[in-house]
Amino acid sequence: MTTAPLTMQDLQAKVSGSSFYAGMRILPRTEREAMFAIYGFCRMVDDIADDQQTPRDQRGAALDEWVSGIHALYHGGEPGVAAFLAQAVRDFDLQEADFLAVIDGMRTDVDQDVRWPSFADFDLYCDRVASAVGRLSVNVFGMERKVGVELSHHLGRALQFTNILRDIDEDAGIGRVYLPIEALEAAGIVPLTPETLVQEPSLDAAARWLAPKAQEHFTQAARILKSRPKGHLIAPRLMESAYARLLKRMVATGWNAPRVRVKTSKLRLVLALIRFSVWG
Repeated sequence: MTTAPLTMQDLQAKVSGSSFYAGMRILPRTEREAMFAIYGFCRMVDDIADDQQTPRDQRGAALDEWVSGIHALYHGGEPGVAAFLAQAVRDFDLQEADFLAVIDGMRTDVDQDVRWPSFADFDLYCDRVASAVGRLSVNVFGMERKVGVELSHHLGRALQFTNILRDIDEDAGIGRVYLPIEALEAAGIVPLTPETLVQEPSLDAAARWLAPKAQEHFTQAARILKSRPKGHLIAPRLMESAYARLLKRMVATGWNAPRVRVKTSKLRLVLALIRFSVWG
């Protein structure tokens, strides 16, 4: 399975479906196009990981193609599918290790259906698929690297923990359960299959084991953002604001079946964008 390279128009089209497109679009052109490229990369490797119609070995080969392309960007050779990232890498000193971490995270989903991992493995997975994306982004946002890495650590995990809590049923539908085994054990659940797990009456307790950990990461991310570090930070402010509210709504609603998937409000995002643009 070969992934075709993307043009900047293709990248913008992919990003336009994101809830945070407006936050990216108001960046200066060079930064905006770099963020489109990073987002396009993430979408493409995520699509490989989530492609349930393609055999695992073929999806693994597609990720190998990305590894080769990323390696070529930094060490010479033909970058192939990764060619559209070259300008962003040059302009913002994006780190090879962060791209490879994202691919490693996607490979976790390709190699097997993740089911009730240890919290350590869960946290590593979230670092790879979310915090590593933040580490790529903060260079584009113009943040001081140390502060940006700290923000990425907390905000990436906060967002990914929240996504996992929101998508329990959807993930189980494709054979995946990301909730850590420690959460299930604390709730008295002995997991057998994803299908039976989502019917467990104690699943609410398992989700509430993880929710405070997500909230603590939101608290730490908000602390960093409130210190007003330098950089173009409207996009991370939007993400922190919208997803912290999403988590709060889920905590209030609970995770008892039947669960209704909570969504972000586009109107609230627009209002938050205006507020952050005017008052910072």
